[in-house]
Amino acid sequence: MLLCLDVGNTQIHGGVFAGDALKFQFRKSTHPLGSSDELGVFFLAVLRENGVDPAAVTQVAVCSVVPPAAYALRGASVKYFRTEPFVLQAGVKTGLKIRYRNPAEVGADRVANAIAATQRHPGRDVIVVDCGTATTFDVVTATGDYLGGAIMPGVGLSAEMLSARTAKLPAVEIQRPESVLGRTSVESIQSGLYHGHVGAVRNLLSALAIEAFAGQPPLVLGTGGFARMFEAEGIFNEIVPELVLLGLRQAVRMNAESK
Repeated sequence: MLLCLDVGNTQIHGGVFAGDALKFQFRKSTHPLGSSDELGVFFLAVLRENGVDPAAVTQVAVCSVVPPAAYALRGASVKYFRTEPFVLQAGVKTGLKIRYRNPAEVGADRVANAIAATQRHPGRDVIVVDCGTATTFDVVTATGDYLGGAIMPGVGLSAEMLSARTAKLPAVEIQRPESVLGRTSVESIQSGLYHGHVGAVRNLLSALAIEAFAGQPPLVLGTGGFARMFEAEGIFNEIVPELVLLGLRQAVRMNAESK
């Protein structure tokens, strides 16, 4: 079995694959990360709670946007699963042609999403919208060219900053409001966060399609922790919460075959 770990700024999103089947997923707060032993014990407990024998895990794969996590994750993999982890980073095989001015700047999670998108929809122009701590847009052509995209604050981060940097505005639950017109401070904040984000996503998708695909509509895939919240808006052609894990699994396979 393969244990895949997507280490984000807010959460570690993990999943266990048996061949093509994703057996289960889990999430853990990135902060505090903990030592390699704390991580290892946590992974063992999650596996057992989901009916998986830890001894069945023979591979560990990691994509991370949190560099300080690398040492503890490698230690946990080596000590508790007796395997050197595969790390999605510059220099590994991805099947993509990265057209960023500096390819090393592209986050590993964005690369994993692009890998999964091209495998899931071969021969299609695709934009992946990952709604997490940041909301990222990744533009991939039908021929596998990763062109770049856009990054903006995610809806959760926007809510935190609004509460932290204003004297009287409260922290609110992030949810789809019943109406755009808010009649309390909480309703007004929720409306601004939700509908403001929807408007920004729509505008960026339209502009990216014009620049990258001459206005021809690409397939739009939604992923990330907040993607389901926007499902009713019709922004996405498909929502795939586990997209980054699927891309990481595919990267492991490609690099194993190349060896």
